[in-house]
Amino acid sequence: MYIENSTIKKQFSIWLLTMLLIISIIIIVGGLTRLTDSGLSITKWDLFKGFIPPMNSLDWDIYFNLYKKTSEYKLQNYSMELSQFKIIFWWEWAHRFLGRLLGISFLIPMIYFSFRIGFAKLINIYLIFFLICLQGFIGWYMVSSGLIDRVDVSHFRLGLHLIVAFIILSLILWNYLKINVSNIYIRKLQSTLPLVFVFFLFLQIVIGAFVSGMDAGTIYNSWPLMGSSYFPDDNNFSSLFSLSAFSDPSIVQFIHRNLAYFILVFYLVILFNVYIKKLTNFYYAINIIGLFLFFQIVLGILTILYGAQIFFASMHQISSIFLVSSSIYFLYLNSNTN
Repeated sequence: MYIENSTIKKQFSIWLLTMLLIISIIIIVGGLTRLTDSGLSITKWDLFKGFIPPMNSLDWDIYFNLYKKTSEYKLQNYSMELSQFKIIFWWEWAHRFLGRLLGISFLIPMIYFSFRIGFAKLINIYLIFFLICLQGFIGWYMVSSGLIDRVDVSHFRLGLHLIVAFIILSLILWNYLKINVSNIYIRKLQSTLPLVFVFFLFLQIVIGAFVSGMDAGTIYNSWPLMGSSYFPDDNNFSSLFSLSAFSDPSIVQFIHRNLAYFILVFYLVILFNVYIKKLTNFYYAINIIGLFLFFQIVLGILTILYGAQIFFASMHQISSIFLVSSSIYFLYLNSNTN
């Protein structure tokens, strides 16, 4: 995307950076909402009314009584008091509020820039807005899965919700890079290497959501072994090829661990190629990826060792934002788009 007017270009860039910040905060708060088991505290989806939190004791009683009808309350939190309910309520309310804020903060400037830049140049921006709207629906689709005969949301729907958030983040970052960073380099890597690397990162995010959704991080709190062996003690190797593998907590944790090892090896292959071919323009980007990948792996191990304790689990997710962002940056530098 080319923007002639320097003032409009600066405004557009600041807007995209602001959207990046908001979507990053949403991902972080969403992770904390899951880690604190707060996602089912609001049992209705009110697009506009939901902006306003409970303002008095009557409002709080209404929300709490609706929560009492859920299986999560009846089977798990039956002794919960209103003061405890308020804690999980605020996490979920904040997550939904930020989602609404993102939608409004995206829509109004998008209309403004459509007049200043032209609709034709903003087709990809409208696509991002469509994904943001779709994400709201997916969020409710996810929550609704936990309101009927179960105490948690579907981990498959959680994975979908999380990966769409990262796709939105990546597309916003890509558009920012297109108008601010030049990638006109004569020598580049084979284009498939960075692309496949990003694909496996996205796949790992989905598997990580499965781990979180099934509380699989609270089992096998040892590393590098899972119990007394490399493969989980409570399973047979044949289970790895079963249709139910992605609904088996120990198998999913095993896949998550080993996919991390594979991603590390794949990164080292790319690193070797960059340095052996002396692609100096890529040194900074590939080294930054390595730094964030190192932190991500260490935080993942600590998350396992401490039984998915909130601090380490949250830091693990925050680190993934930086890892994906730096990988998208590297992918952009190696692309033929400017």
